[in-house]
Amino acid sequence: MPGWLSQKGGILTVKNSLQKLPLGREENWKPLLEYRRSGLSEVTIHGAISWATSEKPLYSYGGDVLCYGRSLMKPVMIKPLVKVLENKINSEQKAIVVSSHNGTARHVSVARSVLAKSERLFMQTPPSVPLIPYGKLDRHPTKWTHCCSGEHAGILVACKCLGWNQSNYLSPDHPFFEKYLAQLRSYLNHEWSPLRIAEDGCGLPTVSNTVDELALVYANLAREKERDWIWQAMCKHPELVGGEGRLDTAILRSCKGKVMAKEGADGLLGMAIIHPSFPSGLGVVIKIAHGWNPQATWYLAHWILNSLGYELKNLPAPKGQEVFAVPQIVPEILLDQFTAANSIDGT
Repeated sequence: MPGWLSQKGGILTVKNSLQKLPLGREENWKPLLEYRRSGLSEVTIHGAISWATSEKPLYSYGGDVLCYGRSLMKPVMIKPLVKVLENKINSEQKAIVVSSHNGTARHVSVARSVLAKSERLFMQTPPSVPLIPYGKLDRHPTKWTHCCSGEHAGILVACKCLGWNQSNYLSPDHPFFEKYLAQLRSYLNHEWSPLRIAEDGCGLPTVSNTVDELALVYANLAREKERDWIWQAMCKHPELVGGEGRLDTAILRSCKGKVMAKEGADGLLGMAIIHPSFPSGLGVVIKIAHGWNPQATWYLAHWILNSLGYELKNLPAPKGQEVFAVPQIVPEILLDQFTAANSIDGT
């Protein structure tokens, strides 16, 4: 496979090993949901779902596709910084540090409070309007209304404490990114290396993983629930993790400390789950093929969590339509708990 020109004009060399992995081509995606009108299918939502315990993969439905973890990985990215931030920021600030917030006035206020005024000039989130529009700030893009401003502020606090350069914290050569890769290797294997490193929308590096790998990572987050403050902060302040109308916030509220959920662009949802049937931790990751679709992802999360005995109120179906999920979104051991009336033949 030849290389190609990147947007910045550089030549990208394709590793031979990458050719063996599905890159998200349409034929590799699986049907997850179908919207029907009077019995006739109008819309099919494709994607991938993977389940894992912290010890091993459990079930994969198209989960070998490669994607970027994006903001789904914020709880993992902050893991190497938890000790240094422990006594530097309060509970609300800890939640905003792992958030992809809507950019409301409260979100901005908490994010700004993480950094001293003298440190704010180092912030490099691109100016952005709020993720979900509200009020007058819609017309005034700022770096603080960017959904990742809390994370960047937390990274900068840690950089100062650790004596790391604050001006180039976005670089893949920065110690922060090296610590993040080491954290991923501790969950996957010590020889793991990303096949792709790219610039995320906020400027930080993001790495490629299969959906199966992401599920394994989230299972480990469940296993490590008590090791640091990340789980507690997210569950205590769900409104700061995303915001009103956001799926991860709704899951955090509904599951009352038993499920840690985090959305990620484009079309990602990760759930780290505490469940008696999976004592080593359970991770479930959803990837929507065409990108961010909170409504479709919400339907899937509803059926998955309900099959595990948790309650997440479902969204109403689009007007005049019925929504069906394929039974393959859950492993065979949970098919009895999966509502057959809400499924379609996924073959």
